[in-house]
Amino acid sequence: MAISLQKGQKISLQKNSSRGLGEILVNLNWNSKPVKQGILSGLFGSKGIDLDLGCLFELKDGRKGTVQALGNAFGNLNNEPYIMLDGDDRTGNSIAGENLRINGDQLGKIKRILVYTFIYEGVANWQQADATVTIKYPGAEDILVKMDSYNSTNKMCGLALLENINDETFSVEKIVQFYQGHEALDREFHWGIQWRAGHK
Repeated sequence: MAISLQKGQKISLQKNSSRGLGEILVNLNWNSKPVKQGILSGLFGSKGIDLDLGCLFELKDGRKGTVQALGNAFGNLNNEPYIMLDGDDRTGNSIAGENLRINGDQLGKIKRILVYTFIYEGVANWQQADATVTIKYPGAEDILVKMDSYNSTNKMCGLALLENINDETFSVEKIVQFYQGHEALDREFHWGIQWRAGHK
């Protein structure tokens, strides 16, 4: 049975071995199908939504950055930043969705991770996207972060904040807050990254 977080609710991951938390999988699934509006939509077509999953990270040594498809910053699971994006689902039709993998056995080297999604292509219709993030890790119930707040035309959404607790576990807090873009999200959480335009 999965645990569904409420906005602002914080929960700690359960450590199930002496080594660490094991691999933490952060999965994003959404509905990419366009909503047809009127008879002209059939003539001119209507694109679905391309959501991208990513994260800001801050390591204990002070290094900060992002893991995302935009800019081809796919990360690394076994070396810094110990976070990796599996791939880029451009359609939303993949059963597996998009996945961030976090090396929970390197917990002591990670200070915090802010998981986000943004609309790379398509109109900012979050209700249509109907996105859900599922956090999975060994020997524990799944944690669900549902995007149950939709009223925004902004294309960036902060989803969940993972923070290191005494090098023993991560706390997970549901955010689900919308922003104009990466820089606005950065400012809200005081990350301090120098941003430049990217592509994929």
